[in-house]
Amino acid sequence: MSKNLVISVGGSLIVTSEGIDINFLKRLRFFVLTQIKNGYTFYFVIGGGITARNYIKAAKQIKITNNNDRDWLGISATRLNAQLLKTIFGPLVYPEIIIDPTKKIKTNKKIILAAGYQPGWSTDYVAVLIAKNNGIKTVVNLSNIDYVYTKDPKKYKDAKKIEKISWLDFQKIVGTKWQPGLNAPFDPVASSIARKNKLKVIIMNGQNIKNLQQYLENKKFIGTIVS
Repeated sequence: MSKNLVISVGGSLIVTSEGIDINFLKRLRFFVLTQIKNGYTFYFVIGGGITARNYIKAAKQIKITNNNDRDWLGISATRLNAQLLKTIFGPLVYPEIIIDPTKKIKTNKKIILAAGYQPGWSTDYVAVLIAKNNGIKTVVNLSNIDYVYTKDPKKYKDAKKIEKISWLDFQKIVGTKWQPGLNAPFDPVASSIARKNKLKVIIMNGQNIKNLQQYLENKKFIGTIVS
């Protein structure tokens, strides 16, 4: 396994309905600092989560119908969350938060942080482009779910967990179009790019940091592999 890894961190892991999740950030920091000593370089792409959705919801309620304007709210939330992580990791981080994923990143820093780029581009899309443009074949997507399911498990009792799935079948579940604030296991548009470039995406619950370590150690882990 390559020791250069793109990790998309869902904003819902950083900020919950109760506020910033300090416990998660502490555990993530300890994990990253440990793995850097083992030779890993991390490209983190930070999501907007509930902060983005709250702002987008407010805009909708005030009848702001322009999708670009609403998307910029979400982008700003991702950059705020990324700035928080930049503060947490300090001098280990590449000095700029990456907002243009189309360019190759040249640095010796072990932590690179990226956030939203422009309207119509989710952070999943950013993560896929960073992987593509930096020669990295795997994206780990940390969210608040253990697996991708055939249906929404909160609504359907017959929903079945998926441990491995092709991009073609995955897109039958999530669709092919993006919209601001979309809450899906992985962005449909990003999925199309990942499929074309033969990238692998691992979707797992970011709260379970030990499970992420299991994956890095090539041990059995809880999550869905899309390839």
